[in-house]
Amino acid sequence: MKIAIRVLLLATLAGGVSSCNLFKKKKESSTATGWNYNDKNMGSFSVAKPKDVKAAPGLVFIPGGTFTMGAVQEDVMGDWNNTPRRVTVNSFFMDRTEVANVHYREYLYWLENVFGGAGMDSIVEQAKPDTLVWRSELSYNEPMVEYYFRHPSFNYYPVVGVTWLQAQDYCVWRTDRVNELELMKKGYLDPKSQIKRTMQGAGQDNFNTQSYLLGEYQATPGKTATSKSNPLKDAAGRPRTKVNMEDGILKQAYRLPTEAEWEYAAYGYIVENPQPKGRGNKRGEEVIANKQIYSWKNDGFDNLRYVRKSAIQGAFMANFKRGAGDNMGVAGGLNDNAAYTAEVTAFAPNGFGLYNMSGNVNEWVRDVYRPMNSQDVADMNPIRGNVFMQIDQSGGQGNLRDDKGRIKMIPEADSALKKRRNYQRSYALDYMDGDSATTGSYNYNRDGYGKTTLISDKSRVYKGGGWRDMAYWLSPGTRRFIEENQAASDIGFRCAMDHFGAPEGTSAKTRSGFIFPARKQKR
Repeated sequence: MKIAIRVLLLATLAGGVSSCNLFKKKKESSTATGWNYNDKNMGSFSVAKPKDVKAAPGLVFIPGGTFTMGAVQEDVMGDWNNTPRRVTVNSFFMDRTEVANVHYREYLYWLENVFGGAGMDSIVEQAKPDTLVWRSELSYNEPMVEYYFRHPSFNYYPVVGVTWLQAQDYCVWRTDRVNELELMKKGYLDPKSQIKRTMQGAGQDNFNTQSYLLGEYQATPGKTATSKSNPLKDAAGRPRTKVNMEDGILKQAYRLPTEAEWEYAAYGYIVENPQPKGRGNKRGEEVIANKQIYSWKNDGFDNLRYVRKSAIQGAFMANFKRGAGDNMGVAGGLNDNAAYTAEVTAFAPNGFGLYNMSGNVNEWVRDVYRPMNSQDVADMNPIRGNVFMQIDQSGGQGNLRDDKGRIKMIPEADSALKKRRNYQRSYALDYMDGDSATTGSYNYNRDGYGKTTLISDKSRVYKGGGWRDMAYWLSPGTRRFIEENQAASDIGFRCAMDHFGAPEGTSAKTRSGFIFPARKQKR
C-alpha cells in the first residue's frame, strides 16, 4: 500500500513539473531573426512591451484630427493674417490649466537652491517674472506689482510677466523634474543622495534628461538598478543601472504647444463627434455641424453666457472685458467675477477638459509670427519656428553641458545638407520670406528687428484673449504677436507634450489603423 502511495505521489509530482513546463511563459522573439528578446542567453536585447501611455502630471490627452484653422469672424482689425485652411494635428497632451504662480514659484525655489547655492545667481534672476508689467501710467496697480506673484491668495492664478524664452526654459526644467522623480520612484536613482546632491548647490551638475541619456550626468543608482530583479540587463545578463529611452520609463519633453495644436485643442471638437457607446460601430461620424466661435459649444448660436436653465444661467463663460470701462460688471451682479485674472480652474472646461482656452490670460505658443495664407503652411502638424539642431561636440565627451547642465546644441551646418531632399537649411524661421507665393518679405537689421515692419524672427504668437480683451480676441482663430523677450500682464502659458502610438487612445490595446481579421487566400 505504501509503495502504491509513493508511486502515485511521484506521478503527481512529475505531472506537476510537466504542467509547469507546459505553462511556462514563452519568451518573445524577433519576427525578423528569431532571436529571443530580454533573454540573457541570447544577448539580453531589451524590448519593452507597449504600455498604457499615461498622461504626465498636469496633462490631459487630446486626440488629434483635422479642423479648419484660421479666422472664423469678420476681420475687424483688418490684419488679413489668418486665412482659413484645412490642417491636421497629431494626438498630443496638453496642460489642463494655465501654469499658475505656485508652479512657477516651485521652479524658482529649485533654481535658488541649485544655482543660487552654487553662486550662479544670474540664472535665478533671468528666470524671475517681470512684476512691473502691472504698472500703468494712469492706473493704480501697485498692489499687483507687489503681491500678485508672491501672495498665497494668488497661488492658483495664472503666472504672467513671463517671456516666451522664460516659458521655454520652464518646460525644460519641468521635463527634468518629472523624469528625475520617475527614476527615483522606479528605483533607478537613489532618492536621498539625489535630492541632497541637487538641492545643496549642485549648479551645472543637476539632473537633465538629455544629459542623463548621453552619459554626461552620473547619478547614484537606486535599489532596483543594483538588484538582481532589475528587469534591465546588459549583454552579459548583469543588472543595467542606466535607463534608456527605449525602456519606456522616461517621459517625452514638455514644450509649448504649436499654434495649430493650441487652436485645435481650444475648440474641443470631441463633443461634436463622440464615440458611440455599446456594441456595434465604435467610431463617431466625421461631422462637425457648426463652426464654433469660442472654445465652448455654440448650442446653435454665438453666446458669451451660459444659456441653459440652472443656478448659473446668464453667467459669463470666460474672464474678459465686456466693454470700455466694464471689466467685471456691477456690484451684486458681477458678470465674470474677476477684476484682473481669475483662478486657473475658474469657468467651465471645454470639450477636452481644458480650462480658460478663451479669456483669463493670453497664452504663448511655439510659433514665430507671420501673416498666414494657404501657401506657406504645412497641412500636417504645421509650425513656423524650426531651427534644426545638433549636439555641439567641440568640447569633447564629458564636456557637452552648458552652465545650466543641459546639452549644448548648435544649428546644423548648411554645407552638410546639400544632398538632402527634405530640407537644405537648418534655419527655417524665415522660410519662404520674400517668395512670390507668400504675403510679403521682411527687412531685418542685425538685431533681428524689422526696418520697415514690426514683424521679425523674434516675433512669437500668443492666442486666446485675456482679462483686458474684448470678446473678439476670445476666438481661438485670432492671433497676435510680440517679441519673444517681452512680457505682459495678460500673457501666460501652458505646456504640451508629444503623444506616441495610436491617435485615438492611450491604452496599450489601442492600435493604429484598422485591424481586419486574417483570411486565408483562396486558391
